[in-house]
Amino acid sequence: MATQKPHTAAKTPVGGYVLSDKPIEINAGRPTVTIKVRNTGDRPVQVGSHYHFFEVNRALEFDRRAAFGQHLDIPASTGLRFEPGDEKEVALVPFGGQQLIYGFSNLVDGWTGSGPTPGYQPNLDKGLERAAKLGFKSKTQKP
Repeated sequence: MATQKPHTAAKTPVGGYVLSDKPIEINAGRPTVTIKVRNTGDRPVQVGSHYHFFEVNRALEFDRRAAFGQHLDIPASTGLRFEPGDEKEVALVPFGGQQLIYGFSNLVDGWTGSGPTPGYQPNLDKGLERAAKLGFKSKTQKP
């Protein structure tokens, strides 16, 4: 039976962590999209790292179609704050896994992936329709 060499010169205590010297890269190799977001409201809005960006606060104005099935490309458990009148560019990355989105603002409550046919996203139009009906601001952004 081969013996393993310790990761560090000092012994790691029970329950201790052995950390890498290399930086951690999040969402490596995943496609991203950058959109402009403007807070048209009179109150600050904070958005967490794993919130379905398509469904964020109705006072945030941005291209909701481009944000469908995406979340912020920032480290987990962090967020971005938009003060009233703020305009920022944010990077978004698609949700992984089965891409089933439930809850949040209940605009989608279903699958956000794309199918075998380019542009096939059956819940996108339904979500955009609900968003418009409920007063969520949206502004198409030119590529």
